[in-house]
Amino acid sequence: MYYIYLVRCQDNSLYTGITNDLKRRIEEHLNKSEKCAKYTKSHQALKLEMAWQTENKQLAAKLEYAIKRIPKQQKEDLISGKIEFKTIFAQKLECEKYKKCPIRDVF
Repeated sequence: MYYIYLVRCQDNSLYTGITNDLKRRIEEHLNKSEKCAKYTKSHQALKLEMAWQTENKQLAAKLEYAIKRIPKQQKEDLISGKIEFKTIFAQKLECEKYKKCPIRDVF
């Protein structure tokens, strides 16, 4: 199982990443461990905003790429629920292959 996630940083930016262990990866970002992303070393990660799971790394990479290509406002609308996942990505991805993960299940 692979996860695609959005992390809110202290400067209100959003970091997008993929992992096969969501809890471990988020803790790495939040604690600025040696394995955290270069971006979250310089932009303090505050919280996990949203995550999806999918069956393999290839599908995860496709969604990560698609998320990184949309404007920040669309990411914010996705997080707030103003816009649906399939509304943004239906033309680019097979949306049924991605399942939203409740944030409370991570920690």
